[in-house]
Formats: sequence, structure tokens, C-alpha cells
Amino acid sequence: MSYVIDRRLNGKNKSTVNRQRFLRRYRDHIKKAVEEAVSRRSITDMEHGEQISIPGRDIDEPVLHHGRGGKQTTVHPGNKQFSGGDHIPRPQGGGGRGAGKASNSGEGMDEFVFQITQEEFLDFMFEDLELPNLVKRHLTGSDTFKTVRAGISNEGNPSRINIVRTLRSAHARRIALSGSSRAKLKLALAELERLKTEEPDNFGDIQEIEAEIGKLRARINRVPFLDTFDLKYNLLTKQPNPSSKAVMFCLMDVSGSMTQATKDIAKRFFILLYLFLKRNYDKIEVVFIRHHTSAKEVDEEEFFYSRETGGTIVSSALKMMQEIMAARYPVNEWNIYGAQASDGDNWNDDSPVCRDILINQIMPFVQYFTYVEITPREHQALWFEYEQVGESYADTFAQQQLVSAADIYPVFRELFQRRLVT
Repeated sequence: MSYVIDRRLNGKNKSTVNRQRFLRRYRDHIKKAVEEAVSRRSITDMEHGEQISIPGRDIDEPVLHHGRGGKQTTVHPGNKQFSGGDHIPRPQGGGGRGAGKASNSGEGMDEFVFQITQEEFLDFMFEDLELPNLVKRHLTGSDTFKTVRAGISNEGNPSRINIVRTLRSAHARRIALSGSSRAKLKLALAELERLKTEEPDNFGDIQEIEAEIGKLRARINRVPFLDTFDLKYNLLTKQPNPSSKAVMFCLMDVSGSMTQATKDIAKRFFILLYLFLKRNYDKIEVVFIRHHTSAKEVDEEEFFYSRETGGTIVSSALKMMQEIMAARYPVNEWNIYGAQASDGDNWNDDSPVCRDILINQIMPFVQYFTYVEITPREHQALWFEYEQVGESYADTFAQQQLVSAADIYPVFRELFQRRLVT
């Protein structure tokens, strides 16, 4: 058996197949390094690759080789420093990490360091994450297709020939074209047998029947065993894959109670969410809503970088979300998701209103809704109102607290961790 490796799409002196095999082998090391990189990076810097180091001892491989064979006698000199069972200390210095002072002794092994690309970094970063409760509801002119069998065709690629159907067709054709000749041949053979038994001296009739039998057999043999008309091929067609339509509502509090540090954490959370959605889902729309005392639907640029501020009425954003849902996203066609970020501070009389809007007008129609409270203090009134929403919709509502930027990625993974189907 021979293998052909096509490297025309690979870089110079590189093998994509070998690289993917290497990444699978050291998956745990790379995943741990990616998680550490996420904790020290800014979220806007997530689309770059990462330098990964693997300890040299973890890339050692066992080697099978032939020994010298026969009986060998070896004399090992003793020493004055160690006895059997002693633990030898690690040599000082020379470890290859660049730490410590220069030394004239000791040896070690450098760690194996390599670079993963932006695509590979994001693959490991978003591994095992998904939008919960995504259901397929509507065909949306999908760009992806799958090949399915669609019966038998008289024309096709020789590699797709259906041998059984071809032979069956050839056998039926031979029967149809030679049926009458075979019937006559059967009668002629029976008559010849009768003449030889009852009239053996009737040479004229016997010779005439033998000549007729020869003609009938020649006529039958002229019918070809296989004709091009008999060839049958497996027909394959491309069938569009059902594609799910989903919309994500991003609601961010930009009121005066939100400090610049708090707004920065909220922006980072939404940037991470936006990057995750765009990378993993082709058929998804994102609706950005900013709010203080009033809510406003904005584009991506204004959502992340506008400096507008004011008081706090959270229900204005929820009302706008409900209005947009009703106007543009029919529930029977769209998977609807919501993500809200706030410091929890709200006008006192408005928090119960938020709870009622969620329970009665939003949660019955969405697949999943997340609330992130960004505060190092104790929870605000809005948090406790939302806890009542969670009690009513335990499977489709989740809330988490963010204290610092370091909590963004762990909280994000907790909110969008892939659920096991039971």
C-alpha cells in the first residue's frame, strides 16, 4: 500500500497532517497554556496566536533497538558519595530557563517551544462551548450541502457503477432478446431426441433439425452478455443541510453608576461573546442595546466605544429587546438568546418591573438568557429579583458575578459550557 501526501496548500517545509497529529498528542499541554494566556491577556488581544512550551521530559519517546546480544560482563566502579537507594539531587543551574547565575557545573534540557496560530488558539479557547438549547427551526438558504444517494441512473462515473443492478439488467435484456429463440431451440432439441429414438433411419429430417438447432444457438450467442444499455450507476445528489437561525441580544448598562473599569469589564465580556458567536455560527445575528434611563439599539462600533451615560432604568433595555423580538424575530423561526451585563445598580421601583418583563414577555420565547453582575460589593436588588427568574426558568436562565477582568473567561465558560444530552 502506498500513500500520497498533497502538500501544495502547506507552507514551505511544513506538513499540516503532521502538525494536526502533534496538536492532538499534546492537547492537554496546549489547552492549559491557552487558558493561562487568556487570563493574562486582554480580551481584544484574543485573536493572536500563542507560544507554547512543553517540558522536554514529556516529549521523550520509547525506542526499540537491537541489543549487543550474548553474555556481557560489566564492572561498575563504586563511589564515596552515594549508596544504593539514595536520591540524587537535581543539578543546580544549567536548566535552560535563563534563571539563576552562571555556573561551571550542572546540565539540563531546554523545554520544547513552538508557536500555535490564531486559528489553533481560538479552537482550543472555544473548545466544548456552545449556545445552549439550540434547535433547528427553519431552512435559511444554507451554503453547506451533504451528498446523499438518490437512486439509480443510466449515466454516471465508472467508479459508481452498481454491479448487481447492471447484471440484473443485462440478464433481463438477454432473456427478452433471445426468449423466442430459446423456446424454438427447446422444441427442436425435443424433436431431435424423438427422431433419434423412433426414426433413427430418417437421416434427412435429423440433419435438417440439427441445422436448425445450430442456427438457433448461433442466434442466441450473438446476443452480447453485457451492453452499454445495461450499465447502471449509483446516483448521488447534493442536499442542503438544515441551518439554524439564531439571534443574540447584547444588553449593556452604560449608566453613571458604571465606572470606567466596570464598563471595560463589560465590554471585554461582550467582545469575547461576539468573537465566540461569529467564529462558531454562520447563521447568527447580533443585536446591540445600550441603556441608561433609556435604551437604544446601536451598531457594534457605538456599542463598544460610545461614551454616552446617564441614570439607570434597566427595564428600558428589556422592553426594547421584547419589541425587537416581536417585530423582527418570529419565535417559530428564530433561536433567541440574551446576554445582559450590569453593575446591578438600578432605580428601586424598576427591579420588580425587570423581573416581570423577563418572566412574562421574554423567557417564554428565548432559548437562553444570561445575566452578568459586575461588582466587587454585595449583590444589588436586581440580582435578587433575577434569582426569582432563575427559579422559574432554571434550564434557560443563568446569572454570574464578575469581580475583576480575570473572572471573565472562567465565567464565560461556565455560562456557555456544552451540556451533556441525557
